[in-house]
Order: sequence, then C-alpha cells, then structure tokens
Amino acid sequence: MNLWPTSLSTPLRASQAALAALIEGIGADGFAERGLCGLNQGLQAASWSVYQVWRDRPPVLHLSSSLGVADTTRDCFGAYRDGLYLRDCSFDPLQRVAPGHAAVLHMDAEDAPNSEHRERIYRRHQVIERLSVAQREADGSLLAVNLYRHAHQRRYSGDELDTFGAMAAPLLASVRRHIALRGEAAAPACDAREAMARACPALTPRELDVCQRLLKGWSYDGVAADMGLSVATVKTYRARAFERLGLHFRSELFARFGGTSRPS
Repeated sequence: MNLWPTSLSTPLRASQAALAALIEGIGADGFAERGLCGLNQGLQAASWSVYQVWRDRPPVLHLSSSLGVADTTRDCFGAYRDGLYLRDCSFDPLQRVAPGHAAVLHMDAEDAPNSEHRERIYRRHQVIERLSVAQREADGSLLAVNLYRHAHQRRYSGDELDTFGAMAAPLLASVRRHIALRGEAAAPACDAREAMARACPALTPRELDVCQRLLKGWSYDGVAADMGLSVATVKTYRARAFERLGLHFRSELFARFGGTSRPS
C-alpha cells in the first residue's frame, strides 16, 4: 500500500481540523460549546450563534455559545428578536445567490444595518466583527451560522477569511444536521409556555397567555385583539408576569425563553 502525499494550503488544513472537531459533536449535548472550541482550531472566534429568520414570524435561535468572554449571545438575540430583525439588511446579498447555494458574508460592527442594531448588539457587547455563512431554506427562511470577534481580539486576516471560506459549506451542513437530529430527539420537548410555568409556578394562565404571544413577536394591540382584552389589561398582565419572573424588558423575555419557543 502506498501513502498518497498531501500538500494542503494553510487555510485548508485549518478548516479540516476545525470541521473534524465540530463533526464529532453533531447530535450530542453541548454541541454549541464543543463546536465553538472546535471552530477555534481553525480560526479564533469568541462567540457564535446559529439562528433562522422568516419573513412572516419572529426568528429562532437554534444554538449559541461563547469562549473566553461572558456569554451574552442570548441577550444579543433577545434584542435582535425584539424587532431589530425586521430591519436587518445584512443578509440582502443572498438575494443575488442562486437558490440552494450558500453565501459567505463578512461584516464590521460599524457596518451594522442601523444605529440601533449597532448599539444594542455590537457596541453594548463589545463585538467588533461577524463572519457568516447563510442559505435560504426550502420554506423561504434564512439559516445563518455566525462567528463573532470581540474587542480583545484582532480583526480577521486574509488567511483567516480564506479559512472560513474553505469551511463554510460543510460547516453549514454540519449545523443543519445537528439541528435536524436534535429536533427529532427533542420532539416532546417543552415549549416556552411550559418553560415559563416551570420557572415561576405562580404565573396565572392569563399571564402565560400574554407572554406566550409577546414571544411570538405580537404587539400589545395584537395580543389585546386576540385575547379580547383592552391594551391596558394586557399591559397589566405583562407587568405582573415580568415582576414574578424578575424581568424588566421584552428583550429579557426573549433572551430567557425565546430559544424554547417553537415556530408557529
């Protein structure tokens, strides 16, 4: 048997090492944490997130984690889901990509879609850069895998951008497979309502009804119309529920319970 000599470029070697570590964790508990550690074998990222965005309903955070910094990824997503996603044009270049093909995107914090997006997510949490691979799904949604660099890190070099480009397609495929496996395994898993009820058994059914609708991105007017209540009454239920849960803002509700909410 002969050994076939290999001569891989630095970006390709780095991407293979990162992907090998990532693939080992597919379908397992702790994939977000282990996956980020694996990715750091190829290029450094202090945090990452995987989320899905639809045109007609709020986005869903599939997984996220941080390494070497405080994990504020759910806080960031809570702000994003709190309305920023409606004005997010950073993935618009995908409109020029053929269906079924992924695109690699690179964004500096100062190029965030708008000033509120820049302040509430990037500057507040000291994120300076984002690398993404994203693709339109069969249902029209967008699935994005995002790697972030924070203020204590230098910016991505050309070689690192090449490394990410080499690993982008298999990275997206690996994450999609993990989501599918975990979705099948967690079919009976609790939804946001059950999670809130477990977190605070004192919550009343009406308070849970209001919070559940807020998690779906509904306005107070929409909640009031759906439940046959006045807006003032809806806000009263919301205030009582937030007090019981120790919350102050809607973004905190999303950050704490948004990841358990199933798309409707």
